[in-house]
Amino acid sequence: MSEIHDVLIAGAGISGLALARALYRRGINPLVLEQRMNDRDAGLAINLPGNAIAALAQLGLGDAIGSYGRPVERREYRSAKDDLLFAVDEKHFWGDAITPRCVRRGDLMDLLAAHLPAATVRRGVKIDGVEGKMGDMTVRTEGGAEFRAKILVGSDGVHSTVRRLRFEAGSPASARLASASWRFMAPNPGVGAWTVWTDAHATALLIPVEHDEVYGWAAATGKQHPRGDLSDLRHLLGRFPAQVRASVDWALLAEGRMHYSPLEEVRLARWSRDGAILIGDAAHATAPVWAQGAALGMEDAIVLSGLLASRTDWKNVGEDYERLRRNRVEHVQTMTDRMAKAARLPVALRPFLMPFLGPRSYRATFDPLKIPVVDTLTA
Repeated sequence: MSEIHDVLIAGAGISGLALARALYRRGINPLVLEQRMNDRDAGLAINLPGNAIAALAQLGLGDAIGSYGRPVERREYRSAKDDLLFAVDEKHFWGDAITPRCVRRGDLMDLLAAHLPAATVRRGVKIDGVEGKMGDMTVRTEGGAEFRAKILVGSDGVHSTVRRLRFEAGSPASARLASASWRFMAPNPGVGAWTVWTDAHATALLIPVEHDEVYGWAAATGKQHPRGDLSDLRHLLGRFPAQVRASVDWALLAEGRMHYSPLEEVRLARWSRDGAILIGDAAHATAPVWAQGAALGMEDAIVLSGLLASRTDWKNVGEDYERLRRNRVEHVQTMTDRMAKAARLPVALRPFLMPFLGPRSYRATFDPLKIPVVDTLTA
């Protein structure tokens, strides 16, 4: 016998929980199906730019997020020799209300899930079949369970099952910036701002978080790098500043501290098809150049929930959702491509060009994103 729900959400990541929260606040009780029993990245951190903070405010979490992590008030872009190429005063750019913030992923997930009924998220459920159309969708799982809903939302990440089962194309592709990267937490080696260092072969980023820790990201940008091969990561970063080397060395000392992260992008011509709608990384994953993954996913949730709550006939919701979101997402993708191209500038030219190109790219990327997304229900 089938369980019947108005909205089924595949995936209990950031975008899925944001959508569940947004719907619940508007009187719609969704069911979220998640195949993992827990979030393996919960102990890591995430950088939330100003538009992500604005989205959290629209989700009723503007005050709550301020109790977690640490504000990101300044960005510094440096060479591997530690020469400052350019800096951005993020607090001034975004303003006090939506200053960017670096928080633990687990804390963000807990906030998004707060006050949802316990039965909203069902874990250990893997979808293996989708049938039907808008208004009458059927979802089957590996365990033999069957769910019916008016609409199915795929918020199940880069390797989306909903996308694979319901859409004709759209496999993830390696990002242009680098094929692979690694994330980690480490004791703060004395870094006071969001700081990235680059040379022709590698990039490293450290962001201060609470409790004297930094969130770190390192990528081998000059060649393909196998997942399990960390043997030359120290070599790649051997000429980077002491703060970088100390943090990476600490993360490499023990098993499980360094988390492999393939850099993959998803670009689709359509995000909705026959009653299935994709949001977040399932629809438009981008390389983390501008840290827009969580921000765009939460914005998707706000827009889609507003559409669903503002009408009784959901027939055209998918088309309207795409119309409202496409330009903003394509803007981020375009600016990601431009920054990835700038990252491939010859090292000798960077000290001369980046002081001009960098701030201009930052403003060109984020100025349009300072405008909050349209919430159809309250617009």
